[in-house]
Amino acid sequence: MLVWIAAGLVVVVGVGWLGLQPQPDPLPPPTFSAGAVETVPLPDGLPTPVARFYEVLYGDEIPVVDSAVISGRGTMRIAGITFPARWRFSHVSGEAYRHYIELTAFGRPVMSVDEHFLDGSATLDLPFGVSTGPNVDQGANLALWAEAVWMPSVWVTDGRAGWVAVDDDTAALTVPFGEATETFTVRFDPTTGLLASMESMRFKDQDATAKTLWLNEAVGWGEFDGQPVPLRATVIWADESSPWADLLTDEVIYNADLADYVRQDGP
Repeated sequence: MLVWIAAGLVVVVGVGWLGLQPQPDPLPPPTFSAGAVETVPLPDGLPTPVARFYEVLYGDEIPVVDSAVISGRGTMRIAGITFPARWRFSHVSGEAYRHYIELTAFGRPVMSVDEHFLDGSATLDLPFGVSTGPNVDQGANLALWAEAVWMPSVWVTDGRAGWVAVDDDTAALTVPFGEATETFTVRFDPTTGLLASMESMRFKDQDATAKTLWLNEAVGWGEFDGQPVPLRATVIWADESSPWADLLTDEVIYNADLADYVRQDGP
């Protein structure tokens, strides 16, 4: 009898493992179109690694990005299980976002996540409950600015953000958080000049009493519609041994009108 139970468990585990291998199809494309992207001169006075980064990406003129919709696939870990995922992050630059995420098995959605950061407050709607509160707001605000890695000119065109030199390959990026500020330590690849990682201190959940080091890494850079973006990005909590999220970029749409869309649910 025990042999049959053990064999059954092996089969169940094996089937579960197989279900987590296939990548899903991309999310259906958005129904709106990109808007025009204007440029402005790269400002003087930036720290050396920051100026080099923007010159490598854009040259002397940087784009003005008011909104971005980034869609992709990859993996995300929930409750200790790493699921294939497809995702869409929709940003009103420096102001608001919504995240829509589907976790999949055998290429089919098995759960979804809706998250909104609007008017300085975040609501994270998970399959097992809703998270809100000051800790969630703090984490969402960091995500708002970290995910601008898909439209990094925002860190210069938004006058509330500021750069301070650290060394030849590192700078501190200060961003607003309500009446206060938060700071990222931003590291640049000394060979390519491209952004390599962003580090900040973030509350891990709504009940956390201390912040945890939170790392965002741009693993590889490429282009979509002539705009340079990270083709792969990872998100890592310093107290975990592997990335919580591994994100592969499928599509980026810039400067669409998201005034209503960012407040909706679903893809």
